[in-house]
Amino acid sequence: MGEQLKEKLFTKREEGWKEVDEKQKQEIMKISEEYMAFLNNSKTEREFIKNAKKLADDNGYTDIINKTELKPGDKVYFINREKSMYLAIIGENSIEENGMHIIGSHVDSPRLDLKPNPLCEEGGLAYFKTHYYGGIKKYQWTTIPLSLHGVIVKTNGEKVEINIGENETDPIFTITDLLPHLAQQQMEKKLKEGIDGEDLKLLIGSIPFEDDKVQEKVKLNILNILNKKYDITEADFMSSELELVPAFRARTLGFDESMVAAYGQDDKVCAYTSLSAMMNLEAVKNTAVCILSDKEEIGSMGNTGMESHMFDFFISEILNKLGVNKPNLLDRVFCFSKMLSSDVDAGYDPIYASVSDSLNAGYLGRGIALNKYTGARGKSGASDANAEYVGWVRNVLEKNNIKYQITELGKVDIGGGGTIAYILANKGTDVIDCGVPVLSMHAPYEVTSKYDIYSAYKTYEAFWKE
Repeated sequence: MGEQLKEKLFTKREEGWKEVDEKQKQEIMKISEEYMAFLNNSKTEREFIKNAKKLADDNGYTDIINKTELKPGDKVYFINREKSMYLAIIGENSIEENGMHIIGSHVDSPRLDLKPNPLCEEGGLAYFKTHYYGGIKKYQWTTIPLSLHGVIVKTNGEKVEINIGENETDPIFTITDLLPHLAQQQMEKKLKEGIDGEDLKLLIGSIPFEDDKVQEKVKLNILNILNKKYDITEADFMSSELELVPAFRARTLGFDESMVAAYGQDDKVCAYTSLSAMMNLEAVKNTAVCILSDKEEIGSMGNTGMESHMFDFFISEILNKLGVNKPNLLDRVFCFSKMLSSDVDAGYDPIYASVSDSLNAGYLGRGIALNKYTGARGKSGASDANAEYVGWVRNVLEKNNIKYQITELGKVDIGGGGTIAYILANKGTDVIDCGVPVLSMHAPYEVTSKYDIYSAYKTYEAFWKE
């Protein structure tokens, strides 16, 4: 009697792999392999958007700027300064009466950026000075192989693309650290103070230029190499965007091959699965929109972040080219829309269990994580999805037999975090965070479950089909 009642009334928290048959397992592995291949070529926001554009072009999408009118079934996108992108499939239902179904991710990840004047020489070694981007543990970025990605734009408008350290024949770069024998003072510091931000200097060379009359011979030799290869001078670094990311490849993790280890899974795991799900959509009832945003890791500011009006511009273009736009319609459309803020969640790590509420944590291998609110302390900065919308999302998941878990980001008052959810919520849209649990979030090498990656793909597909 008690066991039957428990079966009926208790929330079921089961491993997703438990119900996976061989056919489904093959599908999970296939999606994960495609994801890892995409990730290896998309380590920065510019690279992700470049590859997303190619995928969209290959699947019948058109730049909305080139369209004069739109009709149901049309597939369009808009690329914002090569660092963010919005895609849409026009739905059969009235956008005015039914709004849109939006899924929003971000494609930037914590990293090290070069300073505007980065090149220096000290003690016969050449370095690039860096400024870290996003929330990192600085000590994690020393003594690992790093690759250099980005663009240099000359004053004549010529753009030079840089990608060094990913191929086996490329050199890599690194940031040095003290040997334990001389690090007694360093190891007595607090962990967050063990490495200073100004000490995150990238080692890039040591051979001097052969001219005894010249000062800073190693720096000159590096500039000479760069000038011969890219036709640039030191001044050109002032108009560049150069990022340092781990030179690690995305790899399968575990004897059972159940996980993915890779850099930048926050939030490219959700960005890729939503983009991939959209590529397999055709006709939809309600207009489906996919956001691939930039700058989330530093507050979503700037003209490529979600705080800008560029997304509003994209939706206004849709309304204009549907021939339905009128005063205040943009506001109305947002108010009638539904959104999944597809950002990752903190995965429950048994080694660090003390920071999590085990009843409200996101576990690897148990499916997509719904985070009703994020924020910090007393939910500060959270959008907090209403119960009606959470119930609606649960219904979509359950009728499509998709495993999910309701989570929080750690124990109360331990910390906190945020996503782009509040930005769309401020426009009147119903929003809930909905993403993949991640271990070692913001580290150079993050871990996810292949089952959860698959669940994310299925979740986003089901949401858009609703």
